[in-house]
Formats: sequence, C-alpha cells, structure tokens
Amino acid sequence: MTAAASLARHGHVAVITLNRPEAMNAVNAALSAAVGAALEELAADPELRAGVITGAGRAFCAGADLEELARGNGIHDPEHPEWGFAGLVQHFIDKPLIAAVNGFALGGGTEIVLASDLAVMSQDAQLGLPEVKRGLIAAAGGVLRLPRQIPPKIALEMALTGTPIDAAAAAHWGLVNRVVPAGQVLDTALELAETIAANAPLSVRASKRIIHRVNDFGSDWDRPIWQMSVEEATPVFVSADAKEGPRAFAEKRAPQWRGQ
Repeated sequence: MTAAASLARHGHVAVITLNRPEAMNAVNAALSAAVGAALEELAADPELRAGVITGAGRAFCAGADLEELARGNGIHDPEHPEWGFAGLVQHFIDKPLIAAVNGFALGGGTEIVLASDLAVMSQDAQLGLPEVKRGLIAAAGGVLRLPRQIPPKIALEMALTGTPIDAAAAAHWGLVNRVVPAGQVLDTALELAETIAANAPLSVRASKRIIHRVNDFGSDWDRPIWQMSVEEATPVFVSADAKEGPRAFAEKRAPQWRGQ
C-alpha cells in the first residue's frame, strides 16, 4: 500500500508530499500519522535543516476527508492526537517549514499553509475557509492563525463568508511569500529552502523559536521579552558555528556549518 505521505531528501532539505491524489490529498488518519512521523524525522535529523510540504497530483490539500468523518472515523493520528489536524497544525518543530501550494488548498489545506513558516503558491490556486458553508468551523487553526497573519477585518470576511481568495490577494495580504506558475511551485519552494539551509542551522532554529514566541509577551520594551531573546541567543553566540561564520568571512570562503 502506498504511504499517505512521504519524505524525500534533497540535500539538507526534506520534501514531505501529501500522497492521496485520488482524494485531492484530503486528510485521514493515515495521512496525519505519516505527516507527523515525517516532521519528527525532519526535527531529529541534524543533516536536515528545512522542510517543504506539498501535494501529489493537482491538489495541495482539500482539507478533512469528509467521507471518513461521515463514516464516524477519526482523521487524527490515533497515537499522537496532540499533533492535531494533518499531524501538523499543533506539531511545532524549530526547523523552517515551507508550504508549496501546488493546487487546491481550501479549508484544512489553508490551515496547513497558516501553520507553515513560509509559502510558495501557484498562481492558479486559492486559499479560503469555507467551513461555515458546511455547518463547521475552521477549528484546525484557521480562525486562530488567520487574524494573526492578516488584518482582522480581512480575516473576518474570509472566515464569515467562506469566500476564497486568489493567489494575488494571498500575496497582497502577506499569506504567501511567492506566487509562481503552477509548474514552478516546488522548484521555487526548494530554492527558498536551500537558501535557508545554507545558513547556520543553530541561528536559523533559534530565530524561528524567538519569532514564534514573541506573542507570549507584551511590549518589546519590557524586560521579559528581552530575557527570552537572550536565553535563546546565548547558546548560538558561544557555538562553534558562531566562530566559523566570521572566520569564513575573513578568509573569503563559504562557511562549513557543524550545527554546534
């Protein structure tokens, strides 16, 4: 049986592919378990420095598998329900994850994009939260993350009307980093991931952790947020890579990162 999601290595980048093209990569329990396991592999392997998540076939992800739900079946990984929808939306890892939105990405597909750090989107794709049109709610992070990433009134319009937005609007509001022709989505995401992976691994991971923690604090003039930043940054500044970076610059050569 073909795995519901797979991980392929491209140098220091892991490409995680949602692999239920016959169901437009709708999320069932098997897919959630496979994606969650792939994220764990990405997190644990020091040779992997960034990840890309994309979909097989013409869709990125059609959201929850409604046929599974209609049969009364769960769609989360039964061994790790704490990872949330698709084994991803509550599964934090400190390595960057880029969504390569190659096609249809409404509902849960959009929620995967919202949970990713960066996104590259096909110019033909759409994002949206149509759950209210089905008597549901975008509870896999949609209504939580959307108003943190775009202006509240735009988020409310998307969540309350269920009307999708096109790639140009997604780029305008900052939901995606790049919009490209459909055939260039994965290559563009890989290029972005490889640019990140060429940087010092400890620096990248600490930067991601700090950025994701800032909402836990109040003003950036208050002491606690600076203390958090110092705690995250100190191990980086005393690392071997922190010595290698300036040395490589002075010697006019590419740095050789050790991740320590």
